[in-house]
Amino acid sequence: MKKIVMTLAFALALTGVHAQTESNNSYNKWSIDLGAGFNKPQRPFSNGYSTNTVSPWTGDLGVRYMLNNKFGLKADFGYNSFTAKGSSIDFDSKYYRLDLQAVANLGRIMNFETWTNTFGLLGHAGFGYAQLRSDNIKKTDEMGNFIAGVTGQIRLSNRVALTGDFSTILNASQDHTFDGAYVAGNRGFSGLIFNGTVGLNVYLGKNTKHADWTVISSEGNNADISALESKVADLETKIKNIPAQKEVVIEKQVSAPQQSDNELIRRMINDKYYSVYFDFNKTTPIENSTAAIDVVLNYLRKNPSASLDLVGYADQVGKAEYNEKLSNTRATNVKTIFEKAGIASSRLNVIANGADTSIQKDSDEARRLARRVTFIVK
Repeated sequence: MKKIVMTLAFALALTGVHAQTESNNSYNKWSIDLGAGFNKPQRPFSNGYSTNTVSPWTGDLGVRYMLNNKFGLKADFGYNSFTAKGSSIDFDSKYYRLDLQAVANLGRIMNFETWTNTFGLLGHAGFGYAQLRSDNIKKTDEMGNFIAGVTGQIRLSNRVALTGDFSTILNASQDHTFDGAYVAGNRGFSGLIFNGTVGLNVYLGKNTKHADWTVISSEGNNADISALESKVADLETKIKNIPAQKEVVIEKQVSAPQQSDNELIRRMINDKYYSVYFDFNKTTPIENSTAAIDVVLNYLRKNPSASLDLVGYADQVGKAEYNEKLSNTRATNVKTIFEKAGIASSRLNVIANGADTSIQKDSDEARRLARRVTFIVK
């Protein structure tokens, strides 16, 4: 019987670990990107023509689709107005462009989630078609363009983010200067414009979060468990209502060992067969950790003289100070669950062990094992 119990406990631990990624990609992928601001056309200009160092107006309207939480595509329309300022000869030109760009969510690629859930960073680059129109041009100057830039983000809500973008545009085959003069044989990338805008990302879809702010494991499963945070009260209530002598059910209706196996249960708890696991950068236990908590709680109720150390861990992603705080919060939250279930606080001791350096940092699977709270019965 003891061998069977040990096997079941080990299977429970593995199930809890894998459950961290057993959810679908429930995040929004579409957004509308709006921006308005200023520009600085650098070249080409005729002698005697110029604009201010920074001049209005620039507008941008885009529709973006994220293939996953790191990469996507954007189609956008841009408008620039170039007018004479200062000592320049008068001119009034308009620049229109339509581009298809690739988008990289640099915030997710660089793991911004290890230190912030508010700030993001997007990179974008692509090619498109452009037109230059001016009072000095008899016929619209048509050209190709290359655009690249970075967009800083501040998340205001799950539906809106404030943005600041800086982009560089290179025009190919631009036959006229920005003031409208004809330039013969100008076939290469001769036109250069700098744009700076402030705007909004407006997220579309029925899900709570957009791909911009969703953390996903390398296997491609959604590791964002914000939905579980709303269930913690239900978890605590469920545990609190378990009678002291009620048989504990573990995975597929297999009951925990009876009181005769008391010493075996104690040894299994101390050997970390029963651990509580967490998703990346989260402090709420994953749903499948309920069974492990039930077993430890049942043992404490049957052994009122026993005390318990709750040892919190984090993986090695992020700074040491942050991971120590994270491991402490995880252990404290599990302690709170036990207290609400009727276990005296004096019997529970929180230990924050920070990042578990014994587990490989490069392996996603190993890092999932590291994000846990273990128990030591005394």
